[in-house]
Amino acid sequence: MHRLLPVLLFVFSVQTVHAQKVRARALGIEPGIFKTGKLNTITDVPGVKVGHKTLVEGETIRTGVTAILPHDGNIFQNKVPAAVYVGNGFGKLMGTTQIAELGNIETPIILTSTLSVPVAAQAVIKYTLGLPDNANVASVNPVIGETNDGFLNDSRSFPIKEEHVLEAISKAKTDNIEEGNVGAGTGTVCFGYKGGIGTSSRVLPKSLGGYTVGVIVQTNFGGVLTIDGVNLAKELGKYPFYREIQKDADGSCMIVVLTDAPLSDRNLERLAKRAFMGLAKTGGIASNGSGDYVVAASTAPELRIKHNPDTRLQSGEVLHNEAVTPLFVAAIEATEEAIINSLFMAETTTAKGGKKIEALPVEKIKEILKKNGRLK
Repeated sequence: MHRLLPVLLFVFSVQTVHAQKVRARALGIEPGIFKTGKLNTITDVPGVKVGHKTLVEGETIRTGVTAILPHDGNIFQNKVPAAVYVGNGFGKLMGTTQIAELGNIETPIILTSTLSVPVAAQAVIKYTLGLPDNANVASVNPVIGETNDGFLNDSRSFPIKEEHVLEAISKAKTDNIEEGNVGAGTGTVCFGYKGGIGTSSRVLPKSLGGYTVGVIVQTNFGGVLTIDGVNLAKELGKYPFYREIQKDADGSCMIVVLTDAPLSDRNLERLAKRAFMGLAKTGGIASNGSGDYVVAASTAPELRIKHNPDTRLQSGEVLHNEAVTPLFVAAIEATEEAIINSLFMAETTTAKGGKKIEALPVEKIKEILKKNGRLK
């Protein structure tokens, strides 16, 4: 018994402590004007599923995989309209050129660690080839996004394997979507605090179409942390260039925006641009070393693109330009809240030779927001 005790204490110390895990709305932080969906997650968009595979092993492995499925059918056979917006291109988002060229996505969207993009792509290709009706498929365009979790994670040991990606896909579900230190957010850092996975949604009133916009983020970037317009970074004394520590500004953010609104790939690109404005509202600055990308897609069944169409003409009505502004607002709001949730739901993490990243100091944040009249 005496020999086990130090080991147990050690295992606890190198994983996570200071568990707080509270979403922004539980504290009264409610960005924007539109209502959230029932779960306030990206899966409020009908048919969308999310799955995680989290790897926490020994002192060195803090990483994982997050899979986002636009619908629960054969995505390759029934592709979805899509677009990509590059906020800052210091990253490795695989599959972008075909999305730009054809305006669609044909696989699950995978988020993971930088050096795991190739293995994730291989896994998605195998997954797609193995689906019913895909026996004759000879070309697949996997969509794989990443951020670099190398500070907390030994990414050079290549811990992510194909089976981890396939497990994340197989575990994808519509409810109880985990946030914080899970999946692709296990080893990330944001604004100098522990980042992670965050999600949120907005539902437009019926008078504006009643559409849902859902966002999920993998936060691993720097900047000047701002919540509800309050410059928290300055009050906390933790921001880029403070005491000439410039490297704190670098990092990356992956943003996935899904909506059931019938949008063309052109207007989906416009929607993606607005999501990036949500990142800016939190204080993100898209630094030189940051890989900041937004993938946007429409899940509207009437716009799905058959791999083997039975007609030369593609049907399906899309929204006029004049009707998309409310969706822009929804994307900004949901992105902002998803990023905030990724911080509030994260936990202090220690790894790799005692390196430690603290969770957001929730009590201090509450005090500052109250002082500035943002919380009741």
